[in-house]
Amino acid sequence: MLDRREVLKRAGLAALATGLGSSKLFALDPTVVLPFENGKRPLVKYPQKRPMIGQTSRPPQLETPFSVFDEGPITPNNAFFVRYHLADIPYHVDPDAFTLEIKGKVERPLKLSLKEIKKLPAVEIVAVAQCSGNSRGFFEPRVAGGQLANGAMGNARWRGVPLKTVLEKAGVQQGAKQVTFNGMDTPVMDTTPDFVKALDIDHALDGEVMLAYGMNGEDLPFLNGFPLRLVVPGYYGTYWVKHLNEITVIDSVFDGFWMKSAYRIPDNSCGCVEPGTAPKATVPINRLTVRSFITNVLDDAKVKARKTTKLRGIAFDGGKGIKEVAVSIDNGESWTPAKLGKDLGKYSFREWTLPVKLVPGIYDLRVRATNNAGDTQPMQPLWNPAGYLHNVAETVRVTAA
Repeated sequence: MLDRREVLKRAGLAALATGLGSSKLFALDPTVVLPFENGKRPLVKYPQKRPMIGQTSRPPQLETPFSVFDEGPITPNNAFFVRYHLADIPYHVDPDAFTLEIKGKVERPLKLSLKEIKKLPAVEIVAVAQCSGNSRGFFEPRVAGGQLANGAMGNARWRGVPLKTVLEKAGVQQGAKQVTFNGMDTPVMDTTPDFVKALDIDHALDGEVMLAYGMNGEDLPFLNGFPLRLVVPGYYGTYWVKHLNEITVIDSVFDGFWMKSAYRIPDNSCGCVEPGTAPKATVPINRLTVRSFITNVLDDAKVKARKTTKLRGIAFDGGKGIKEVAVSIDNGESWTPAKLGKDLGKYSFREWTLPVKLVPGIYDLRVRATNNAGDTQPMQPLWNPAGYLHNVAETVRVTAA
């Protein structure tokens, strides 16, 4: 017999599948204009989500409205961005029939049900997921790919099982070099490569990479990977495989399309080249760069002159942790350290605040974060042909009157 809660949950999943399976974009009347050329986008409503910025409908690509990041350091599930690569997504996934297969260079190949995974010792971590192409729309000259503003990121408290636990349960064989990850989403056309990602074996066994089934105290939303996704703290979201159902240990370096050809950056310290040029060599994209934002004052805003305005925002990096956030009211000529908020962990958003009092005039406010390794944000934007790693010190122009 099913209890009432389970009946309601299954009914909700059925309704969700019906809504998403129609491939219909639930457009609302309002639109938003992102701050670059051809930036007009619809606001759309999908099951389990509040109105989001619609980038594409098949598959759903949803950007978080930037105002959400001023609500607090944890991004609500119903506002968390959505990114897919393949259009055939598993609308009718049955959590009771779901299994995760662990195979390849292991002593004991496994198939684990969701119930069995949830019986293993659980851990939690607060970590930022950020699309590699977040902020791509700001690149000059413009580059191909989704023209995103700053909303393809989010910070959540993830709950699940360390990948290490499952790999050790299967028994990794000597000579293993990498682990590959595949999800239940599939290509529509045979010529499209399946979306498979890989991590080096040492990284896969570091204890931080997680098989997550929970997000902010709830099950994963469907569009964020239900019932199971990979969480790779400090790494760009391309590695955070959704609807994860297959893990393979291999004794070579994986050469699939999404590692060998796609999601690569220039092989140098800045991950950049001169605008309009091609890099001589590339490597797979990996850790997040350091970033910070002002969240409560938008570009072209008006503030009261000679009155205290409490600026606030967020900062994050790839896992060293934020050491300092500084704010400039004169376009970078001078800087004032901000007060850092509660530390939720080295992979999390870190809130900051700074009161300022401005005399009448126009101001270019800038914010710049520095992590514990001394890495900071560039004052001028860096460029690469894929539109990745954008982390220039942000500018917000305000008028005090």
